[in-house]
Amino acid sequence: MTQYGRNRLLAGVLCLGGVLALAVVWVVEHGLGIMPCELCLWERWPWRVLIGLGLLGLLSPWQWGRFWLWLCVVPLLASIGLTLCHAGVEWGWWPSPLPSCHAPHVFGHSMAERLASMPKLPSKPCDAPTYLVPGLPVSMTVMGGLYALALLVVVLVGGVGGRRSSRRFMR
Repeated sequence: MTQYGRNRLLAGVLCLGGVLALAVVWVVEHGLGIMPCELCLWERWPWRVLIGLGLLGLLSPWQWGRFWLWLCVVPLLASIGLTLCHAGVEWGWWPSPLPSCHAPHVFGHSMAERLASMPKLPSKPCDAPTYLVPGLPVSMTVMGGLYALALLVVVLVGGVGGRRSSRRFMR
């Protein structure tokens, strides 16, 4: 397989990896009815960016394919960083950096004013982990971070290792 074919394959894997991550959280939220917290919503953004960069890697000419693949490292690192932040909040190491993860602010003097200022949907606190696998003490946040780490390894091994192997065959 040529380097261009390898880059396109890797871009497709990353794009599908992002789609799979967002599909899982969609099923958990809408299928299982588990409400995400604000940090969970932030953790979805790197996957959206990864899908876009993967599509650019798939559709771009061969000279630019490698550039888009290396740019995919940025959202994967961002996903791992958000996972570390959220896991620290879940484990009680530090408070959430987002104000919406704390107790809601209710304003007003009368009961009607207070009820009107409450959010329409209750928010899930960021320090309440969601465990999908019974008996496995790994939250959904940590699973997402491990998944991002695995895709990062795929990018690094596929991008760097593939280049070395092609040199080996050309000798």
